[in-house]
Amino acid sequence: MKRSAVSVPSNVAEGFRRYHNKEFRQFLYIALGSCAELETQVIITKELNYIDSKVEKELLEILDHICRMITNLIKKL
Repeated sequence: MKRSAVSVPSNVAEGFRRYHNKEFRQFLYIALGSCAELETQVIITKELNYIDSKVEKELLEILDHICRMITNLIKKL
């Protein structure tokens, strides 16, 4: 989960430093993939009873917000 969580902003930052919007967009899609991976890991973590439903809901809401921000950024490029 730590790797997935770090991967999201890392891909945004790496793509931002590229010189073309097409490359930046590709890295944003990779960041969205990492968000989906992290979302799956949160759900599995709940199913394994490592976290409770309240924590799961909070984490999924944060992830949803981040995914929407990235998606909106992709649309603006």
